[in-house]
Amino acid sequence: MMRLGVNVDHIATIRETRGTDYPDPVEVAILAESAGADGITAHIRVDRRHINERDIRILREVVKTHLNVESSLDKEIQSFLLDVKPDWVCLVPEREEELTTEGGLNLNVVSKEIKLATKKLKDAGIMVTFFIESDPKMVEIASNLGACAIELNTGPWSENPSMKNYKKIEEAAQFGITRGLEVHAGHGLNLQNVGPIAGIEEISELNIGHAIISRALIVGIERAVSEMKERMLFGE
Repeated sequence: MMRLGVNVDHIATIRETRGTDYPDPVEVAILAESAGADGITAHIRVDRRHINERDIRILREVVKTHLNVESSLDKEIQSFLLDVKPDWVCLVPEREEELTTEGGLNLNVVSKEIKLATKKLKDAGIMVTFFIESDPKMVEIASNLGACAIELNTGPWSENPSMKNYKKIEEAAQFGITRGLEVHAGHGLNLQNVGPIAGIEEISELNIGHAIISRALIVGIERAVSEMKERMLFGE
């Protein structure tokens, strides 16, 4: 059955807007797991705009499923992750002014840095994912650079749920499996568009944050997680 990783970044976003110690993404992560989340995801950014080191350290202690930390290749953050040792690290591109991750890694440009970071993380017992576009060339390079998994960017599908964008994801997922990679997907998925992507059997995990946290503001985190799990299982 396809896993659901719940991204708790935007709980920390609300906290940081007022500089308080609440709401706590750790508390929400615990509630999400109790509602059926199969993993917890958090993105620690260079500017620490939401998730910070304290969050990751405590999440590492309390998460019972698996902890997936999204990160750039920033040396300070990579050193921190080697110390904390989350279950997974998903390497993502990062631009200072961006509102959210804008696209997949260009592995042609950062191949040397990625290969070195991947080796260090794997040597520390951490599984490594690359966030990439649904492009067979990127899948091939990811495999050659030692990724354990790829996370396919579903942003284009979320913005335009066309058959063309769906087929790109499906074909990239199928190719990833032939290359021995576990295939994850995420970005922009919500209750309205997740069904078809959840139906791609080669994808083993979806990571969803903004839609679940937004829905949780209205119905609570437990129901928001349950609704997403149900939509993933039964489709539209």
